Amino acid sequence: VQLQASGGGLVQTGGSLRLSCVVSGFRLDDFSIAWFRQAPGKAREGISCISRRDGTTYYAESVKGRFTISRDNVKNTVYLQMASLKPEDTAVYSCAKDLVADDDVCVTTLASGRWDFFGSWGQGTLVTVSS
Repeated sequence: VQLQASGGGLVQTGGSLRLSCVVSGFRLDDFSIAWFRQAPGKAREGISCISRRDGTTYYAESVKGRFTISRDNVKNTVYLQMASLKPEDTAVYSCAKDLVADDDVCVTTLASGRWDFFGSWGQGTLVTVSS
């Protein structure tokens, strides 16, 4: 099982980026996938999740309306389209696979702030938003 995030970079305030999370070793519709981010000196934050079967999407309040998560089961890839970026979005972004195969894991994770229901962390990708 592997997940690899990519697509980060330097962007100005108000700009856009699309992150990709390529997965291998499992089917995307068997497990929920979440995007997390961690800014320097701050705790890891779950920001978006796509549920395993029906692909329902969920967002943290901090990114709702600006970020869009999607998946391509053929390409084994989950995307995070980020728009209207702000300096406070600067962080290392990582994707992870749920460990519990539970249909409520997205809701539970984003509501609780916990991240331990997810694992198989790949190397993250740095997003820097300049003011």
